[in-house]
Amino acid sequence: MTYVGERLEVREAIDQLEAILRDVAEELAGWRARALKAEAEVKAGGGKVVAPKHPPADSEAENKVLRQRVEAARARVHELLQRLTFLEEQAREPVRGNGK
Repeated sequence: MTYVGERLEVREAIDQLEAILRDVAEELAGWRARALKAEAEVKAGGGKVVAPKHPPADSEAENKVLRQRVEAARARVHELLQRLTFLEEQAREPVRGNGK
């Protein structure tokens, strides 16, 4: 019966999507912690924000890696959404018999 196989594929796709969302949530939590730390430092410095003329090289490298990770996650989510859409469309189609 193809219905069971389709359900399994949908479950696997949902599991993959949930794993991606957990990874994104962890990344977001890290960014939030960094933002809160930076805000606390600004408040401790009397509210003066002095941006460096040139960000440190390690920050630029870290930003590049983070952008790549976000883009990879975005691509994986897009692929999974396409897969889920396809499987949902297949599930809506009537089950065809053996040609009778």
